[in-house]
Amino acid sequence: MGLIMISRRKALRAGAGLAAAATIGAPAILHAETKTLKITTWGGKWGDIMKDTLLPMFEKEHDCKVSADQAFPFLPKLQASSKNDPLYDVFHTNSNEQWSAVEQGLVLDKITAKEVPNIADVYPWANSDKIVGVAIFTSAIGLGYRTDKGITPPKSWKDLADPKLAGARGGYLIPVNSLGQCHLMMLGKVYGKGLQDLDAAYKALEQLKPIKLVDFTGQMEKMLLSGEVSEGVIHDSGVYRYEGANRQPVDFCSPTEGVMALEQVLNVTPGSKVKELAFAFVNFMLRPEVQKLLAEGVWYSPANKKVKLDAKYDAKLLTTPEKVATLIQPDWKWYNARKDDIDARVTKILKG
Repeated sequence: MGLIMISRRKALRAGAGLAAAATIGAPAILHAETKTLKITTWGGKWGDIMKDTLLPMFEKEHDCKVSADQAFPFLPKLQASSKNDPLYDVFHTNSNEQWSAVEQGLVLDKITAKEVPNIADVYPWANSDKIVGVAIFTSAIGLGYRTDKGITPPKSWKDLADPKLAGARGGYLIPVNSLGQCHLMMLGKVYGKGLQDLDAAYKALEQLKPIKLVDFTGQMEKMLLSGEVSEGVIHDSGVYRYEGANRQPVDFCSPTEGVMALEQVLNVTPGSKVKELAFAFVNFMLRPEVQKLLAEGVWYSPANKKVKLDAKYDAKLLTTPEKVATLIQPDWKWYNARKDDIDARVTKILKG
């Protein structure tokens, strides 16, 4: 009886082992886990195009899911997450924050055509020494103005200081907005020895008072559209998008001294668990057809030289080497290193 019991136990164990082996070897019941790519992205029209069209396209092509965070600001959330298991795989923001992120080891310092083949087709500004990661679009920071207020259309950055615009000119809270920071550096170039001439910039900023200040470009758009300001610092897409059937009495000026670049930059986090997928997404965003869709949807100048825009967009956006040459890219590493002192100084000037 005992021998028979032992044999049965052995047989049961053996049978269980064979069944387990058969289960392990059966590909029909194995399910590969769907990878999830975590990104940041803007809201508004940009976000609509991404969520309605481009993200589903990428998910289908790469058999993955994309988790998109639109709740700005993104950098503090990335800072709070683990570098070995970051909150984002692809970090989309402007150049000033990319430089801050790379200083903290939160993003890669450079992306090349080896990881992202479409980089071979971008304009030099999109992967220059002023860029951390790679830029996919840019806007030109210049002057927006009302065409129905009887003001002389601006041609120079100096025109914003016209006494007739006292109380009707607009700018930004410099500590929190990169357009305001770009404007400050441009004041150093226009009134002094260059972008880093802070003494000249502070003196010129003083002459712009009284000036209405806002946190975000969306607020500047609203002030221009409502006529609350007659002229203000803004990026070109914030004016051009109101053309067409909803034409508003506003226009954009690219000042003769040049326009500052407001780049839309993508970067990859070193600790990403899906780095190959992250690079694929950056490459996808640089594809000509993807670039065209977003460029024409939100009036951003594409980074890829091969993009062919419809005539009305091509006429205004930075789509030729000659137009691209008017772009001025500031040294954000230099600026960020001095930001605390700059913030204190400009706050004192504008409150005084």
